[in-house]
Amino acid sequence: MPHPAVARAAQPGQGGGAWYVWTCDTEGVAHGMYRSPVWMADGQAPGEALLPSPAELSRVARRQLRLPSPVIAASPAAEQLVNLPTWMWLIGSWRPVSATASVPGVSVTAVATPTSVTWVMGDGSTVTCGGPGTPYPVGGDPRAASPTCGHVYRRSSTALPGQVYAVSATVHWRVSWSGAGQGGVFPDLTTTGAAAFRVAESQVLNNGGG
Repeated sequence: MPHPAVARAAQPGQGGGAWYVWTCDTEGVAHGMYRSPVWMADGQAPGEALLPSPAELSRVARRQLRLPSPVIAASPAAEQLVNLPTWMWLIGSWRPVSATASVPGVSVTAVATPTSVTWVMGDGSTVTCGGPGTPYPVGGDPRAASPTCGHVYRRSSTALPGQVYAVSATVHWRVSWSGAGQGGVFPDLTTTGAAAFRVAESQVLNNGGG
């Protein structure tokens, strides 16, 4: 979080006083300087001009966002089946994540909102879904496609290394900030999860068996 100005020793000829610089502590960054040093004479109190602006605080808040990594789930659970729908979804919450940075009199909040998921299926296909996907219902029809996020494999994975398709799901997050009567947006953030899908031939189901 932002801290009051930290004094740096005066140089010869500068008179009574010191250079002050605002610092910020956040995960992985200790005392990272994000404002230019300001000279203050002895006895002078920090004024409004020394406080970080809302835009500067927004960058601190953005760095404090902790976005969850996607956890992939699919049905069928043990292995996918050629020519039958694969349902994909993400386990966990699908909701905005926020972080706030404050100094006396100013508070700014950054909010990251999930907007879509890009699935790389490992067979050359990419699937984009507008949400986390729908879990497969107990007792559902294995021939029914997911209403929100799915894929159909046309080839088994038996000839691939490990006999699996390498699958990834990348969540895209829209990031905005607001505070002190101001606001703005940052470039999108992404988080990615990985899984391995084993895809087998489905002779029984393809022939209409139960």
